[in-house]
Parts: sequence; C-alpha cells; structure tokens
Amino acid sequence: MNYSQFEIWVIIALMAIGTFAIRFSFLGLIGSKRMPPLIERMLRFTPVAVLPGMVAPLVLWPTDAADGVTLLHLAAASAAVGTAYMTRKVIWGMLAGLIVFFVPVLFDLL
Repeated sequence: MNYSQFEIWVIIALMAIGTFAIRFSFLGLIGSKRMPPLIERMLRFTPVAVLPGMVAPLVLWPTDAADGVTLLHLAAASAAVGTAYMTRKVIWGMLAGLIVFFVPVLFDLL
C-alpha cells in the first residue's frame, strides 16, 4: 500500500493517542490510590517481558537475511540470553549479543 505523507502522520497521531489512552485509563485514573500488591508485583515484570518481545521477532524473522534465520542470529541471541541469565544483568547480555553478532561482520569472518 502506498500512503501519503499526511496519512502516515495521521496514523502515527492516532496510534499515539490510543497508546496514551490505554496507559492513562490504567495508571492515570488510579491517581494516588494504592494499587493491590499483586498488580504492583506483576508490573515489575513489564520491562523484562517487553525486551524479549521486541527482540524475538528480529531473531526469528530477520529482514537482512535472505534465507531467514541464520546461525549468526541464533548464536547472538543465545549468547545474550546465556550471559544475562548467568550475570543477572540485562546490559551484559545485550553487550554479549552485540559482540557475537558484530565481531564476525567487522572482521569480515563470514
């Protein structure tokens, strides 16, 4: 489909309003009231769930690989998950995945 520049901006604006409305309906309307402990506990896991949700499609359906999933993508994802699990630090996992993914590219090993 070919959208005009105006249509793209309208779509972006509507998505922004929708996202704000969803978040405001949950968090803004509560105000200063105390949330139940179970809800607070579940909200602590949101960042941990969002990051794999953003990365998994890039590993399983990479746009740069003509043949689909490659060994390099799986190795980088495995290094990231393994390092993050062992160190309990997400940043170390991300760095390990970046190193495994980009070192062969930088040194033209593939």
